[in-house]
Amino acid sequence: MNTVTIKPQTKHIDLPAINRVPAVRPLYWLRQGWLDFVHAWPLSLTLGIVFAVLGFLLVDYVWARLHLAMALTSGFLLLAPFLAIGFYEISRQQGRTAEAGRLFDGLRANAGSIGLFGLLLAFILSAWERISAILVGLFLKTDIVTDQGFSLALLFGPEHIGFIVPYMLVGGTIAAVVFALSVVSLPMLLDRKVDLITAIVTSLWVVRENPLPMLVWALLIGVLGFIGLLAWFVPLAVIFPVLGHATWHAYQDLVARS
Repeated sequence: MNTVTIKPQTKHIDLPAINRVPAVRPLYWLRQGWLDFVHAWPLSLTLGIVFAVLGFLLVDYVWARLHLAMALTSGFLLLAPFLAIGFYEISRQQGRTAEAGRLFDGLRANAGSIGLFGLLLAFILSAWERISAILVGLFLKTDIVTDQGFSLALLFGPEHIGFIVPYMLVGGTIAAVVFALSVVSLPMLLDRKVDLITAIVTSLWVVRENPLPMLVWALLIGVLGFIGLLAWFVPLAVIFPVLGHATWHAYQDLVARS
C-alpha cells in the first residue's frame, strides 16, 4: 500500500502523524475485522449476541413510544464506538488468545479519558432524543402507532416524506459529527496514554486528510448497521463485532506509530 504520512502542525497539542490511504482501504479493514472475528469467534460472537439481544430488548420495550423508539434505534449507532471497546481490545491482543478477563486491560490504563468520551456520547444521544421528539411533534402529521407499536411501513410511506427528509438530515448530521469525533479516538485511547482532546483532534485530522476513505468507511458502517437494525438486531451479532475489529485496523492504518 502506498501511503503518504503527514505530521499535523498544531501550537498546543502534540499529535501523531497521520497516514493518507486509498479510497478502497476500508474494504481491507473489513477483511481484517472478519479475520479477527473468525480467530476469536467464541468471545466475539458471545459479545455480539449480548449487544444484539440488549439492543432488541431495549427498543422492544419502548416500541409503542414513537419518538423514543426511533431515537434509540438510530442512537444505537451513535453509541456503537464506545460499546465496541471489547472488540478493539480483542484485536489489540494480536498474537495471543483473547481472554474475557483481559478485555478491560486498555480501559483500566486510560479509564478517565475513555470514561469522558463515553459521557460525551451519552450527552449527544440525550440531545438527539430531545431533537427527535421535537421533529416528531413538528413534522409527523398522522398517527402511525398500531397495537404492535409504530409501523415502519406506514412511517416510510410517501405521505410522510415531509417528516422523513428533515429527520434524516438532522440525524445524519449528528451521526457525521460523531463519526468524525470517534473514527480513531477510542482505539487510540486504549492503545496510548493520551488525553481525550488529543484523541478527538487526531480523529478530526484523520477525517480531514482522508475524505474519500472516510466517506466509504462511513457508508459501509451505515449500510451494515442499517441492515442489522432492519432485521431486528439479529445480524448485528456478527456485524457489530466485525465492524469493531475493523475499526481497530482502521486506527492502525491511519495513525502512525511515533
